[in-house]
Amino acid sequence: MTTWTTICQVQDIPVLGARRVARAQGLDVAVFRNEQDEVFALLDRCPHKGGPLSQGIVFGTSVACPLHNWTIGLGTGQAAAPDEGCTPKFSVKVEAGQVFLLTAELASHATDQTRPVAGPCHRQTACA
Repeated sequence: MTTWTTICQVQDIPVLGARRVARAQGLDVAVFRNEQDEVFALLDRCPHKGGPLSQGIVFGTSVACPLHNWTIGLGTGQAAAPDEGCTPKFSVKVEAGQVFLLTAELASHATDQTRPVAGPCHRQTACA
């Protein structure tokens, strides 16, 4: 039996924007909405430098990463050529205006991925 988790109403996601879904383990999931009210879900991490895709600009069925403007396909998670890379996608469905994500994927999909730590002081200890 497939179990789905209710996330929000479609109207709770800004048109041409995103909402983040926190998970108990792993990075957040970004849920996007385009002009046609299509809804997509990707790990909230650009495959290039780990930028938060939920803060990017949605256009058509793509999102532009806010860090370096990489274009990521919302339906596939694939970076547009000439860039290469992929961010994990999540199964999403919309019924009667409600947005659902697959419960098993929320709990286990891409939970090992992390955001890169920038700067010279990336150790656990504080910088002097």
